[in-house]
Amino acid sequence: DTQVTVTVPAGTGSVPVTVTTAAGTSNSVTFTYINAPAITSLTPNQGPTSGGNTVTVSGTNLSGATSVLFGTRAATITANTASQITVTAPGGAAQSVNVTVTTGAGTSNPLPYFYLMAPAVTGLSVTMGPSGGGNTVTLFGSGLALTSAVHFGSAAATNITVISDTQITVTAPAGTGTVLVTATTPGGTSTVGLGNAYYIYVAPPVISSLSPAQGSVSGGDDVLIRGSNLTYTDAVFFGIAPASFAAVSDTMVVVTSPAGAVGLVTVTVHSPGGTSNGAAFQYQP
Repeated sequence: DTQVTVTVPAGTGSVPVTVTTAAGTSNSVTFTYINAPAITSLTPNQGPTSGGNTVTVSGTNLSGATSVLFGTRAATITANTASQITVTAPGGAAQSVNVTVTTGAGTSNPLPYFYLMAPAVTGLSVTMGPSGGGNTVTLFGSGLALTSAVHFGSAAATNITVISDTQITVTAPAGTGTVLVTATTPGGTSTVGLGNAYYIYVAPPVISSLSPAQGSVSGGDDVLIRGSNLTYTDAVFFGIAPASFAAVSDTMVVVTSPAGAVGLVTVTVHSPGGTSNGAAFQYQP
């Protein structure tokens, strides 16, 4: 005598609800029809498998959302208006899932969201370079196609060029010491790679003296080069002629002079850090 259960007919807006019996028609109580939610975009529409990133769901009739599902997993709603919902994405396997919004009026249409594995950097084309940066370095690994940033330690590289999902090139920034090279995508940031993902900054070599500073035009003389930043020496030149050498320490390189013509030539040392200043060597008859 105190309750009636009915199936609501279709309608729009706010309407009066009345009950009629043989004794007449009751007073009215207002019932409001709510349009079903509809979503039009997800920003971003991809993220890491670990979740935790912020996603904005845009659409219509989103007020009073009771849940936002990423597949079967519920996101955490942090803000909600009629046209936008901000959520913290849950974790998920590396795949595409449907995102839906549910309100008191029903469940929205689905939109795809892509869970991505974090990238991995497993190797570098060169593992040393000048402290001033500016050289081109190729990164090898996996999940690199959507790379948005590359860091050498805390310094950001520039001119990121994606060649494939396993290879990108960048211009190295300036730096010092040994640093870890990482790549960042919507799937996250790489950590220590499976191979050599470390990069060594090398200061330019410096020559302070040659001993002796003269030798025979026929070459074959042992010359001690003293200076600094000589550990990574990869070439020594007498003028334009290459010489055989051995880097003894960061301050000494022993070199065998090549043959040359009578007169002065400039000796230079080259390393991944660049080319040194010149030192004079006198070829004698």
